Amino acid sequence: MSSLPTGTGPVRLQERALAPDLARGAMLALIALVNSTIYLHARPYGLKQHIVEDGLLDRITSALVVVFADGRAYPMFAALFAAGAVQVLQRSGPRVLRRRCWWMLAFGLVHAVLLFPGDVLGLYGVVGFAIAASTRIRERTLLIAAACWLVVVAVVQGAVNAMPPAGDHRSYFWSFAVESPLEAFALRPLEWLMTPFGMLGVVSAALVGICIGRRGLLTDPARYRTALVRTAVGGLSAAVLGGLPMGLAVGGFWAPPNLAVTWAASAVHVVTGVAGGLGYAALIGLLAIRLDDRRGPVVRAISACGQRSLSCYLFQSAVFVALLMPFTLGLGATLGSAEVALLALGTWLVSVLLAEILRRAGKPGPAETLLRHLTRRNLPDSAA
Repeated sequence: MSSLPTGTGPVRLQERALAPDLARGAMLALIALVNSTIYLHARPYGLKQHIVEDGLLDRITSALVVVFADGRAYPMFAALFAAGAVQVLQRSGPRVLRRRCWWMLAFGLVHAVLLFPGDVLGLYGVVGFAIAASTRIRERTLLIAAACWLVVVAVVQGAVNAMPPAGDHRSYFWSFAVESPLEAFALRPLEWLMTPFGMLGVVSAALVGICIGRRGLLTDPARYRTALVRTAVGGLSAAVLGGLPMGLAVGGFWAPPNLAVTWAASAVHVVTGVAGGLGYAALIGLLAIRLDDRRGPVVRAISACGQRSLSCYLFQSAVFVALLMPFTLGLGATLGSAEVALLALGTWLVSVLLAEILRRAGKPGPAETLLRHLTRRNLPDSAA
């Protein structure tokens, strides 16, 4: 593969394609659903650190979150991140991408210590360094590597998520259940370093995302309509079917007979989650074909959220900490899965409204502004 062109600068707002922004904005709703469940505490824990629910509505909610969101939204974001990183390489070169990834690591550490140790920004930063070194690797090689890595995902991440219930004690993410903020802050760096073992699927998604970025599947979705249809149908079907066993187990509708079956259900769940993430991205790409020339207020607002996804992601964590942690309002000790799901979706809606306000004012998100300033500092404008 020839060297990627450099020096053409960042993407201007009017040049942005609809599909990636719409996908990021919509998937932040699923990320809110997944992350909010981790904050529930002061009750017995079951599989995947979900609390053990008694109410039917709460049990159904837990199952639906596991089937449709858990392990599906973050791989989609990884694919979009990788596709966007390819654009950074094409426009500004590997130096800018590496600087951006160093600052993403820093953002991730601060986010993890102060707000959410399940942070993914740091992991994306590490993946970004690999993307910067991938310019001469053929797409076929990347796809083979993505498939091979899924074996590692099935073994390692499947085992992590299949850990037997620990009763009243967490198996990981201990800081969400301690009442001392100092103790929580002390635990979080370790929890942040452990987080990648439960999110290994994003690596395969990112490798596919490099190919998506090179081909322009989401920046020019009309050209790849057939491929997007196949990916959407195949990926989402696999995700739903593969997620059902673990979803039913978490919701208490099915009890795996032994640890081996639990591991198998967990492994299938995480592997098909990568397919589901790609399926979601493809589905939104198809929607973008229909909506690109007639963007209504809802599409514009969700896209604005996607353009400011870093700020909206951090906003979610700030809200959840303020409301749910034991050393703040402590609602995580009393809310059920259905109630916290409503809180999560409400938080996402507020972030969409705030992003739309910023869009109308012609302003980027504050976190995006800071990241861009730190990345481009001491660089010529053409390279930033």
